[in-house]
Amino acid sequence: MPDIPPWAYRALDSVYDPCCREKGISVVEMGLVRSVELDDGRARVELLLTTGWCPFAARVLTEVRERIEEQPGVTEAEVEVVWDEAWTVDRLSPRAARLLRFLPDPRAVPDRSAYIREELR
Repeated sequence: MPDIPPWAYRALDSVYDPCCREKGISVVEMGLVRSVELDDGRARVELLLTTGWCPFAARVLTEVRERIEEQPGVTEAEVEVVWDEAWTVDRLSPRAARLLRFLPDPRAVPDRSAYIREELR
């Protein structure tokens, strides 16, 4: 996980990408927050998107900005989508990865049938 100041983590831990809201996975746990910096009351947040075609991007950016601006010592917040780094499942928190249950790389599963039987229990 990126180094996010504790105050920003707490502020953003209840902001959800609508696709993960029902599972209770915040934008922080999704690994969408790349960085948060505060300088003289001005906060700058960098976000990654799971896809460049995310239909909820504007909504998430607005909610992140509003939550950051509510924090003590913050007078203004700028939220920017970062395009020079792709989001990958490696950015998920362990809890988020567990809840989303991404399948392992097929090369890591020598017996596919046994793996599926175990997962279906």
